[in-house]
Amino acid sequence: MLLMLRMREFKKDDLFLFNDSIPFSHRSEEKENPARCRCQYYFVNIFHESDVCFIHLRTLIDNTNKIMDNNEKQLEMNANQVVSFLKKDASLFTKEDIVSFIKANNIQMVNFMYPGGDGRLKTLNFVITNAAYLDAILTCGERVDGSSLFPFIAASSSDLYVIPRYRTAFVDPFAEIPTLTMLCSFFNKDGEPLESAPEHTLHKASQAFTKVTGMTFEAMGELEYYVISDAEELFPATDQHGYHESGPYGKFNLFRAQCMRYIAEAGGQIKYGHSEVGNFTVNGKNYEQNEIEFLPVPVENAAENLMIAKWVIRNLAYSYHYNITFAPKLVTGKAGSGLHIHMRIMKDGKNQMLHNGVLSDTARTAIAGMMDLASSITAFGNTNPISYFRLVPHQEAPTNICWGDRNRSVLVRVPLGWTAKKDMCIQANPFDSTDGYDTTQKQTVEMRSPDGSADIYQLLAGLAVACRHGFEMKNALDVAEKTYVNVDIHKEENKARLESLGELPDSCYASAQCLKRQRDIYEQYGVFSPDMIDGIIQKLESYDDASLRENLIADSQDEEKLLAKYFHCG
Repeated sequence: MLLMLRMREFKKDDLFLFNDSIPFSHRSEEKENPARCRCQYYFVNIFHESDVCFIHLRTLIDNTNKIMDNNEKQLEMNANQVVSFLKKDASLFTKEDIVSFIKANNIQMVNFMYPGGDGRLKTLNFVITNAAYLDAILTCGERVDGSSLFPFIAASSSDLYVIPRYRTAFVDPFAEIPTLTMLCSFFNKDGEPLESAPEHTLHKASQAFTKVTGMTFEAMGELEYYVISDAEELFPATDQHGYHESGPYGKFNLFRAQCMRYIAEAGGQIKYGHSEVGNFTVNGKNYEQNEIEFLPVPVENAAENLMIAKWVIRNLAYSYHYNITFAPKLVTGKAGSGLHIHMRIMKDGKNQMLHNGVLSDTARTAIAGMMDLASSITAFGNTNPISYFRLVPHQEAPTNICWGDRNRSVLVRVPLGWTAKKDMCIQANPFDSTDGYDTTQKQTVEMRSPDGSADIYQLLAGLAVACRHGFEMKNALDVAEKTYVNVDIHKEENKARLESLGELPDSCYASAQCLKRQRDIYEQYGVFSPDMIDGIIQKLESYDDASLRENLIADSQDEEKLLAKYFHCG
């Protein structure tokens, strides 16, 4: 039995009638799955108070059940030991949950981790001596020296608090002593979030996006890196043709798989991993490029995924005596490493990037914002001089401000999004049956300029600001139209189109000037603090690299020294 009721006429008795229309299997769930049932009745009560004319309650319940089923599937087979033990989504973790896991699993130490000004995770160790002390550190956090972490904090007022975020808890895969690790947030002496803290800046950017648009901003990263070890003579890989190479030609597939497992155990939402194009040998060393790509998640979670991933990859490489670099460029003429960021915009659990199977005006509006701020986004995503050795033509890296479909020469790419409206699974597996999977959730847009030197929190905050900015531009759709390209802009026949497009900065110094001109947009809504913007500009200008690329053409030794200097960036 289905109900169609005018909301103003919806009465308590109708709720009982509606409950009777729900299959008994659903009603009997209340004891076993109270969260699902609370969710169902919550929605009913919401609509009871609304002015919506009509509601098909069966559809509402079905949609709610789909959400709950999806949440349950995300808990099932979850790699994070804390999630698996508690049988609870990490976002719902409480102090009581953390304590119960520690007691039940013989955890003897707790680590706090947090980003420093150099973009790397820092660690504070605690040994658990008694339950009272455990309660104290979980509740109150600890003091740290902010002036040793961030250049913008003076030594005369340097004390900061670090407070753990329970939802980030994971068992340290490298600790010999059983250890639970959590990421932390920074607070000032007054107990307020530190305005210039990396994680708080991103939080403010996410909130501002939602405030302006009524939607939520999600992201995921493509983390590219090189693994370096002594060269092997057996089964040499083809130079610059390592894309998706299998063993034995791909030498580090097992290493990458172990990295992925550890990242997943730490809560990282991984999409897949594979070897990348870059593969070459220099001076008896093999350089193999790999990539780990993540799933779209709320933007703050996306930053945590990438930070943990870098930490895991480096630690595991150290145990294998491999070297790792996320540097944007290693050798001229060889593939550089990017940090491509995919984004999607969500509302009520639905992806807003598509409308009727094509790219939506919502997506185009966000893209317009990125087009308008593209030059200054490099201040967060391309943060050392060798970043601009990668942003050159014919290297599948962007140089101009434009976007397009499936086009790897553009700055913002719209990748394939499963919009063909054909069941490819059935075609490949004719004896299977389709479950009607919602492929619209998979559509993203990809910013291709950032690289491994990026400050991850600042970069994602900058992209959230740029996409928000699109919704505040009166001519957003016109900008999107003017910057769209459907050709390879670097081919001779498209020279005129290339010349009509804006260019990305060619140096850190040029990037700083772009940020100076557009800083007000980033500082709007209090997202980026003026001190943070000042610090970024000062750092970029200090490289004094406006003519660096031209100067190095005649001096290959200086180029090698520069590449070595920024080998361990990011």
